[in-house]
Amino acid sequence: MQHFRLSMIVTVLSVAIAFYWGGLTGAFIALILGVLEVSLSFDNAVVNASVLKRMDERWQFYFLTWGILVAVFGMRLLFPILIVSVATGIGLVGVAGMALHEPMTYAQHLAESHVEIAAFGGMFLLMVFFGFIFDDAKELHWLGRIEEKLAAWGKLESIELIVALCLLLVIQHWLPAELRLQVMVAGVSGVILYVMVDSLDALFEDEEEGAQVAGALKKAGLTSFLYLEVLDASFSFDGVIGAFAITQDVIIIMLGLAIGAMFVRSLTVYLVRQGTLDEYVFLEHGAHYAIGVLAGIMLMSITTHISEVVTGLTGAVLIGLSVYSSVQYKKAQA
Repeated sequence: MQHFRLSMIVTVLSVAIAFYWGGLTGAFIALILGVLEVSLSFDNAVVNASVLKRMDERWQFYFLTWGILVAVFGMRLLFPILIVSVATGIGLVGVAGMALHEPMTYAQHLAESHVEIAAFGGMFLLMVFFGFIFDDAKELHWLGRIEEKLAAWGKLESIELIVALCLLLVIQHWLPAELRLQVMVAGVSGVILYVMVDSLDALFEDEEEGAQVAGALKKAGLTSFLYLEVLDASFSFDGVIGAFAITQDVIIIMLGLAIGAMFVRSLTVYLVRQGTLDEYVFLEHGAHYAIGVLAGIMLMSITTHISEVVTGLTGAVLIGLSVYSSVQYKKAQA
């Protein structure tokens, strides 16, 4: 329970503030939003843990302190305000006032930006999924020969980038003409951001030691911190928009999502400290497949509404199957 102590403190404080702000109803809605955030982001915690375990203690501490501030206030409060500001041309202060005093108008403007958000977040998460699937260094394959064949394609230079961009071209072809440019710009931006963050390790490469230094620093330090924050942002986009279906109060939304974000952080640390990924060897596979499904759902949501329940249940099923497969694999090895 020590890993979740801070999360419980944040939960108590958030519920107390929600009660002061919106009464018993506000406190209840904040708890509901927190539970939804955790249920939809479990696969995020698993992937976070796979990256976090490669980081030293200093950067792990930064992820759990400064990182949570970025996640809660940056991605779940300020970033949606920035999106509405860019989309409407209204200043940040004006949008912040709108969020507090005209929440329905703010929610409407945010919903109107869903196409760009879905394309950007969907393509970024798709690149995360492809980066795992086309990893030719991966030795253990959950889906056997199928996954092994896909991993072998990773020997081709930038195969995940080629597949993602080709898929984006196909998707925009079937969209209404008025949405194509928005989707292309947002989607390509998501791909570019992933490539930039994933390539930052090149800045740390030592000319004499070359690949050994780069390999050691891959997904570590500043690179990993940025990678995790952007990944968290991609997961939070739909959660922020979906929260307005439950309440229009931006303060209650922020408090509820803060509870969920904090528990996801604690769950990430728990998975690292307990060595869960080493014990359940296919858990990381299941999480990445869940991310692939989430990316597909975000891209489909450009034209078709898909309930968050579908996303949550699909992720839960894939995680559950990966745990079951891990147990069976462990028995077979024994």
